[in-house]
Amino acid sequence: MTDTGRVRAPREPDFRARWAALAAAGGGLVGVLAFPRFGFWPAAFVSVALLSVAVSGRRSRTGAWLGYLYGVAFLLPLVHWTGVYVGPVPWVILCVGFAAFFAVLGAVLPVLERLPVPAVWAGAAWVLEEFLRDRIPFGGFPWGRLAFSQAESPVRWFAALGGAPLVTFLVAVGGAGLALAVLRFPSGPARIRGRETGRGRGEATRGVAAGIALALAVPLFGLLLGWPLDPGDGGPQQTIAVIQGGLPNVGLQYEDRAQQVLDNHVRQTVRLAAEVRAGTVPRPSLVLWPEDSSDVDPFHNRLAFAKIERAVHAVGVPVLVGAILDGPGPTHRRNVGILWSPTTGPGAQYAKRHPVPFGEYVPLRGLAEWISSDAKTVTRDMVGGHGNGLLRGGPVPIGDVICFEVAYDHLVRSSVAAGAQLLVVQTNNATFGHTAETYQQLAMSQFRAVETGRTVVQAATTGLSAIIGPDGSVRARSGQLYSSAILVESVPVRTGETLAVRLGAWPEYLLTLVALAGLVLVIVLDRRGRRTEPPAPAPEQPAEEMVST
Repeated sequence: MTDTGRVRAPREPDFRARWAALAAAGGGLVGVLAFPRFGFWPAAFVSVALLSVAVSGRRSRTGAWLGYLYGVAFLLPLVHWTGVYVGPVPWVILCVGFAAFFAVLGAVLPVLERLPVPAVWAGAAWVLEEFLRDRIPFGGFPWGRLAFSQAESPVRWFAALGGAPLVTFLVAVGGAGLALAVLRFPSGPARIRGRETGRGRGEATRGVAAGIALALAVPLFGLLLGWPLDPGDGGPQQTIAVIQGGLPNVGLQYEDRAQQVLDNHVRQTVRLAAEVRAGTVPRPSLVLWPEDSSDVDPFHNRLAFAKIERAVHAVGVPVLVGAILDGPGPTHRRNVGILWSPTTGPGAQYAKRHPVPFGEYVPLRGLAEWISSDAKTVTRDMVGGHGNGLLRGGPVPIGDVICFEVAYDHLVRSSVAAGAQLLVVQTNNATFGHTAETYQQLAMSQFRAVETGRTVVQAATTGLSAIIGPDGSVRARSGQLYSSAILVESVPVRTGETLAVRLGAWPEYLLTLVALAGLVLVIVLDRRGRRTEPPAPAPEQPAEEMVST
């Protein structure tokens, strides 16, 4: 009995409150295992399940901070390589900033689980999170999308139907199925909290079975889908060569030896020409150099122009040269791919459309330099280009994608929709050392091959360079980082378009709208329920309290 005459009911102990934070953080760490270098793709399903279990039945406010914890635990180890590039402070700011999108996810998941078939709504919520994170701020940061963890899993085949958003949706649905199995387990957290009141053991068992079946169905259907979708090697072929010049330096200092970068690529191209003349390798119809293979503007430096001309004339076929061009103006530059002909010289060009903020250009420069002096290493801002990435003038139309652009759906899709029969990812990973970055990027290139139905060639300054078939398999790759390599391979070229290319961004728009519609539906149903709910009866006063009164 209290002074006010009321007895306060004992507070029900919440078992999950003791480990929800641990489950959320653990889910983020497990998610890292799904990506290279680990590459254990089932971990993505487990990661989704852990976050779903942690936030299940909670208020949105609690779900938000659990989602944020998940995001920090996931992003910090996944992109630790950014610290090699611009220092530890920007790396931490990047991770804690973009973890906010996972906070949105954590707030949304417990709301949508109130609807029928909650796993489907959970999948849409993950697409909503990636939709936002891929676009804002400064063009977004798509690294670590669920889809990119599935480059070597059976689920990758769904990319040909709906692109990365569909694959993310299905992985999240499968992970939510695992969460359902955990929550419905007879001795699971939901039962311990008392949420299984009135539900029989048989119904709980059926829920566990349904959750496990849903999780297994996603990769199983992907495996079945792969048989009719695998394009094989039939049709036209082209022999291509990739030049990896190599560089001994690590970090930003590679730019201090720009002439050596160019010299290495010239030397390896001349070596390829000699091997072709000797008959030890087949003659390619196209040679591909990576991003930054000429850090000296060949249009302003006659010596650099002459070196490239020498290499192109030696091999006798068009060469796609990655070059850093000066301008417009003294404080800007452009990251460009130039298709260089042995007969007519430099021809079609593609300028990188999405320079990396705080890496290739510095927005809010004053603030950025105050936070980290490493921002001052970017002395000239890179200007973004335009167009669709299609280059004509070689043996086949080429879709050029430069470095981080491979993470952005529309940048890759645009050149294929415009007629590209071969995709080239020109990249320079010299600034990231011996980290997982180059392996994560290779997985994205593999994913894009399946999504577009195209051969994808990743040409890297220091590795990894690779030739990837339209089925996502790596046909050839360089052996070591920071070494020189020459890859020559006959590859299929395609003209048809996958359903994902034809649909464009519509699958992502649709699934995002599904998530938003679910939120609206829950709000409407809650308000309607409050209006029709009868008033609660006044609690009966205990007999002993009535006597004392």
